[in-house]
Amino acid sequence: MARLRGALHGLWPRSLKGQVLLSIALALLFAQGFSAALLYRAQHARQESGLLHTAAMRLVAAHRSEDLRGSERVAPETPREGSGAERRAERRAERRERMDRFRSERVARSPIAAGEERLAHDEEELGEILRDQDVNVEQLLVVRRPVSADARAQMRLKLRKDPFSEIRPETVLVASMKVTGESDWVVTRVFVPQTERFMLQTLFMQTLFIYAVLVGAMWLILRRITRPLAALTRRVAHFAETRDADGQLAPQGPDDVRHLIEAQNAMERRVLALLDEKDVMLGAIGHDLKTPLAALRVRIESVEDEAERGRMARTIEDITRTLDDILSLARVGRPSDQLEQTELYALVASVVEEYEDMGDPVTLVEGSRMAMQLRPTWLRRALRNLIGNALRYGKTAQVTLERDGRDAVIRIVDEGPGIPADKIALMLEPFTRGDPSRNSETGGAGLGLTLARAIAEQHGGSLWLANRTGADGSVIGLEATLRLRG
Repeated sequence: MARLRGALHGLWPRSLKGQVLLSIALALLFAQGFSAALLYRAQHARQESGLLHTAAMRLVAAHRSEDLRGSERVAPETPREGSGAERRAERRAERRERMDRFRSERVARSPIAAGEERLAHDEEELGEILRDQDVNVEQLLVVRRPVSADARAQMRLKLRKDPFSEIRPETVLVASMKVTGESDWVVTRVFVPQTERFMLQTLFMQTLFIYAVLVGAMWLILRRITRPLAALTRRVAHFAETRDADGQLAPQGPDDVRHLIEAQNAMERRVLALLDEKDVMLGAIGHDLKTPLAALRVRIESVEDEAERGRMARTIEDITRTLDDILSLARVGRPSDQLEQTELYALVASVVEEYEDMGDPVTLVEGSRMAMQLRPTWLRRALRNLIGNALRYGKTAQVTLERDGRDAVIRIVDEGPGIPADKIALMLEPFTRGDPSRNSETGGAGLGLTLARAIAEQHGGSLWLANRTGADGSVIGLEATLRLRG
């Protein structure tokens, strides 16, 4: 059941247009199928009733007609006199007479062959019709057989001259009765028309026509609705990535969609206004705080105690670094620099070389070379934060660049104690540090990983942290995976 549900879910369309059209098609199929079943049943019952009434009328006429009694031998033709029209009329009369004789006949034995299946329901209904005509039926037999198995039916087909003679019936209904007090059987044959097949073809063509009209009309309506929705989706994705005010959509489509586009445009303008206010506020904070910090840095030079002066200088540097991280994190959503075509391996190698020049144990594994649209300044900042975090807690850092389809995957591996499993997700939140002591050796405000994740998301990617385990299951380090969407 689960496999079937999964298969149906895979076949179910994802788009609004596809789901509505498929729902309408399925509902129409169910309605048309139910209607066709009812029509077929009614048509079948009507045809059965017509066949039995025709058979009954012929049996009654044969029973009451003295012309059908006696021999079935046809009198020999006599020379005809008169005009050609009269002779043609006589020939037509003779043909009708032969047709009538083939429709009904009297025989000494029942024409039903051994092994033929009798139609009990038809016999019961035919008996009721005959009793209504005051015919005392002693025995009644009704069967159906192929025309090819009935010589009399084949003779009748040869005598038929009507516009529908090319539609040859394949089945004949044979009804025979024995009237009380008589020894002969009265037999009649009624061809079963092939109307059911033509009715099914008509219903099929009708269904196709309804499908074409209804589904076509719904497709046009849904297209008018979904086109502006698709354009709005692209606009929202573009705005989320670039925060660009240009390119807002003009209201279009039905009123509901127009109101949605207008609301989106208003929200974009409000978001941009808030971001502008935030930038102004952060700029003022940065200016108002950095100026007194610089003044303090000058004033501590007058402190005679060198140890105290060093502690004060480190405190000022921590405040300055924290302020820079806060400002960077606030501005990462609206970078001023544009995307540039960058050779990613060369960029990663340049960052690793900075640490190698300072003697830090950072290594770069030979990897794939690939060019991508990046913001190099921000990506260098993210790599420095991740490598610095690995050196701070793991003492070493190994950097690897791999290609995964169109994406780039950068892994920074250390040999530190790792992070408790229940705190890995928390470490990516602002102001969360692995060392809660906040000593100078593991300093920082806990914004490095948060800023690296924001930069990855700025490039359409992600940042994941995971503990590395050894053969015995113990933690042997931490792995940071930076994925950049290609």
